[in-house]
Amino acid sequence: MNYISTRGAGAGERHTFSDILLGGLAKDGGLYLPADYPRVSADELARWRALSYADLAFEILSKFSDDIPAEDLRALTRRTYTAQTYCHVRDDDASGALAAQITPLKTLGVENGATLSLLELSNGPTLAFKDMAMQLLGNLFEYTLAKHGETLNILGATSGDTGSAAEYAMRGKQGVRVFMLSPHLKMSAFQTAQMYSLQDPNIFNVAVQGVFDDCQDIVKAVSNDHAFKAQYKIGTVNSINWARVVAQVVYYFKGYFAATQSNDERVSFAVPSGNFGNVCAGHIARMMGLPIEKLVVATNENDVLDEFFRTGIYRVRKAAETYHTSSPSMDISKASNFERFVFDLLGRDPARVLQLFRDVEEKGGFDLAASGDFARVQQFGFVSGRSSHADRVDAIRDVFERYDTMIDTHTADGLKVAREHLQPGIPMIVLETAQPIKFGETIREALLREPERPAAFAGLEALPQRFEVLPADAQRVKDFVAARTSD
Repeated sequence: MNYISTRGAGAGERHTFSDILLGGLAKDGGLYLPADYPRVSADELARWRALSYADLAFEILSKFSDDIPAEDLRALTRRTYTAQTYCHVRDDDASGALAAQITPLKTLGVENGATLSLLELSNGPTLAFKDMAMQLLGNLFEYTLAKHGETLNILGATSGDTGSAAEYAMRGKQGVRVFMLSPHLKMSAFQTAQMYSLQDPNIFNVAVQGVFDDCQDIVKAVSNDHAFKAQYKIGTVNSINWARVVAQVVYYFKGYFAATQSNDERVSFAVPSGNFGNVCAGHIARMMGLPIEKLVVATNENDVLDEFFRTGIYRVRKAAETYHTSSPSMDISKASNFERFVFDLLGRDPARVLQLFRDVEEKGGFDLAASGDFARVQQFGFVSGRSSHADRVDAIRDVFERYDTMIDTHTADGLKVAREHLQPGIPMIVLETAQPIKFGETIREALLREPERPAAFAGLEALPQRFEVLPADAQRVKDFVAARTSD
């Protein structure tokens, strides 16, 4: 397996999974992808259907990481995906049986001839789907650093859930420090408390005076300062990190197996989308041969991706045009992982991708409809839709009343848009992204009651918090990192 940059630099060079694991962006500012997607045979698909989540993860990841010895990789996936780690059981699952499945599929009902289900991805330590990849990433980092006797300073950006998932995965890990940027006063109280209450000496929280895109731009600016990156051993856990994306591929396969009886069937997935990493994993699963009918991209009022999949125009928003919504983890106007899909859409032409993303920086976007390239989107199975605050509240209320199930605001966005793309006879799986407790204000508005709170998080918001407020300035962040890095 060899990895290449979406922008073409280093063509002909050898880049292994371990090479790109710690670095994030390629040297030319592009994103890494496999030179070729591995294909899954019919025999493999049939054999995988009966595997545990940990062993399925091993099978899929081994196709992308042939430089890690098989026995080591299997040990890593089995240590990561345990019922003890993914054990935040809902009130109606008190037996723990569903939690033991790691990603249980909850069928809601049949609507317009299609079975509608939720794939529960939020039973991990921070109650969000980001745990599914981040816990593995923490173990991969520790394994790789120990093997080479190295250290790593992780610089990340979060609009809510990535930060806490990364910090819980990396806390106490040998050789790792985490510097996490988040938009000041723009996360939910629960999300903020999850991150800022951590007192581990290797965890540093920075509240940036701006929006998420400012945080993300700072991470990219630091990553593109190659001298600083090398001196301070900067890595990333954001979804630009390939290992995070490929780890998310696993639950598409697991969800497919749970929703079907045979591998002749097809399913669709609806994915709440901000940075495009989650649905990009679905695209990769489809390219590997998983029988996916549609990938439904669901946005909130920050509808950059919906606009693209409807019109072919990719137009990033300025900070003043980015809405602060009740599904804050999707308050993103510049989708980092989108470049990976555009690379595939354009027939893997790095020169064109480089020019298009220069246009994003210089002109604010690009238009693929005018060039005729947008017509190929249909070949990849993408459709999209947009949700508003009123839609979220309505969906939360409807699912609770109709199916006795409480969902969070982002899952509500996914459900609302999923219903617009139901096809008779094709199961629709909505990827659940977080537990409702993380967004209590909207739950109270919709249901006039408190969301369920796992016992481990009682009194979370009252804990002391440790964080630093900085302006949206890359140099200030670099100074902060340098001052707290001893080697």
